[in-house]
Amino acid sequence: MNIAISGGTGFVGQSLTKLLQDKGHKIYILTRNNSRYENGIHYVQWLKDGTRPELELDNIDAIVNLAGISLNNGRWTKKQKKAIYTSRMNATLEIVRIMEVLKKKPNVLVNASAVGIYPTSTIATYAENVSDYATDFLGRTVYDWERHAKRAEKLNVRVALARFGVILGRDHGALPSMLLPYKLHVGGTIGSGEQWLSWIHVEDAARAIYFAITNDNINGPFNVTAPNATRMKEFGNTIATIMGSCHWLPVPSFAMRIALGEKSVLVLEGQHVLPNVLEKHHFEFKFPHLKEALENLL
Repeated sequence: MNIAISGGTGFVGQSLTKLLQDKGHKIYILTRNNSRYENGIHYVQWLKDGTRPELELDNIDAIVNLAGISLNNGRWTKKQKKAIYTSRMNATLEIVRIMEVLKKKPNVLVNASAVGIYPTSTIATYAENVSDYATDFLGRTVYDWERHAKRAEKLNVRVALARFGVILGRDHGALPSMLLPYKLHVGGTIGSGEQWLSWIHVEDAARAIYFAITNDNINGPFNVTAPNATRMKEFGNTIATIMGSCHWLPVPSFAMRIALGEKSVLVLEGQHVLPNVLEKHHFEFKFPHLKEALENLL
């Protein structure tokens, strides 16, 4: 297949690109840099004045949209929140525009999303059929992100919305910063410790995207989380056990709110999210349990 990826040089994008190349697919990565062909990948310039990426994407079978400024980059100031929001909306609307002008439409758009669309709770569980959405900054951002992606359905393109949980990777994503206190032997429970962490190994995240590309029955949202979510206290204890470190110094909620501001919601609050759609279609997780995922990464 010919597969185009926006955000292909990012954390998840790199893992997905490697997977697709290993399976023999032809990859087109949308980039703000100049168009070029390098290491078997077609890099196509976009989102710059005068660029017409559609001219190089006339035979695409699938598009994966992972573009957007990371939630982990910097404090959530008013300016940063605007950048987080607009980067996602602009990229998604541009992808829809590209598809509109292509004579041959791709079969599927797999668009990134996030479990932040669900309200935070220590008692509720959320599957894809839930329509109770969060109304905070992250919830509104994800809702609009999905709404723009679904415009592609009017072009008879199947749209699959990958609602990612916390993606665990060795060198990128949230895990490296979460490991630091344990490397210094000052790790401990963050906040109450009762908040849920719906996580996914980066390798399974990439495999789930590929699964959605190749499975015509996956439409709309699908949660990209491991089937065994964990509470934050258990997450910290598991890290400490694997690293042979301590889990003794608690980090109170007020300290995290002072340090991170509004972004503290990412670690102080969470959702228990179930990957019902993936399991219904018999997706096999390589890392369904936290201990084996962390052992692999650490």
